Amino acid sequence: MNALRAEIEREPAFEGGTIFLGGGTPNTYDAKTIVSLIELLRARFGCSGETTIEVNPELVTFEALQEYARAGIDRLSIGVQSFADAEIATLGRRHTVADVRAAVEGARRAGTRSISLDLIFAIPGQTREAWRASLDTAVALGVDHLSLYGLTIEAGTPFAAWHARDPAVFTGDALEADLYELGIDTLQRAGFEQYEVSNFARPGHRCAHNATYWRNEPYRGFGVGAASFREGLRWTQTRDFERYCDALERGTAVPREAERLTGAARAGEAVMLALRTAEGVQFSEFAQRYGIDFRAFYRPIWTKLAAAGFLEVNETSARLTKPGLMLANDVCGEFVTFA
Repeated sequence: MNALRAEIEREPAFEGGTIFLGGGTPNTYDAKTIVSLIELLRARFGCSGETTIEVNPELVTFEALQEYARAGIDRLSIGVQSFADAEIATLGRRHTVADVRAAVEGARRAGTRSISLDLIFAIPGQTREAWRASLDTAVALGVDHLSLYGLTIEAGTPFAAWHARDPAVFTGDALEADLYELGIDTLQRAGFEQYEVSNFARPGHRCAHNATYWRNEPYRGFGVGAASFREGLRWTQTRDFERYCDALERGTAVPREAERLTGAARAGEAVMLALRTAEGVQFSEFAQRYGIDFRAFYRPIWTKLAAAGFLEVNETSARLTKPGLMLANDVCGEFVTFA
């Protein structure tokens, strides 16, 4: 925390908007430490907009929620992942369903404006019925926002080793697509709008912070492994805790990997991000920002994708269709590699 504060304090001042305390486990710190961090960010960068903290449900206390609310943290993102005890155990999480209920109820009593839950589908052994039950439970809790993520297997993790040993245990593509579609249909019937590939909100509860990423606008991340994007330069700070702290203690630059996006590469990434949203690519705005006529420049791609039923293109915009949502990474990726 000392290193993080030092990094923030030496950053040249700029006018910030939203704040998002992420990484999954900010509430391993006590509430007073979190409040102090929020106060520092606001003193340095303004940041009068939406303020979110991600929390693990088993660590939530009502007293902490009250302190968050008093400090202006108006959005709580709870890492639930599942409402089935067996699936929670499979994912290696420590919370119980009772912990989640207590966190949601406590946040409401503390006056938190918006409550979001993360859920994961395609967990090994997960059935369609179990996924539907998790969705129904989340809806019944009356939360404002839900994020649905398909299980991602990262190299070098226990899940990767398990997958190498016994791939048949893991969900196939057809079932994963079916579970995703079930999630879309269930939440839309419950009054949620799907405003991004993985994100669903009740009216007035979209995540303003994440919209910054999807609009390809600048953001600044602080901390171990934090990502930033500014004026076409994208960088990610070291994930090595010791190297991060050592750099801040010595007053040297935090080690990072950087990439500068220009021309077609920058425009292609903007298309990929915009297509993830319900609004899609708005041609007039896109031309103004990147100097590119979408329909003319990307004609070989969008005509192919539209013919396949993955993309809906009219005179003013391009959006993913429902089949396109099922293959969003592949469809959006076509524009990143085009030059």
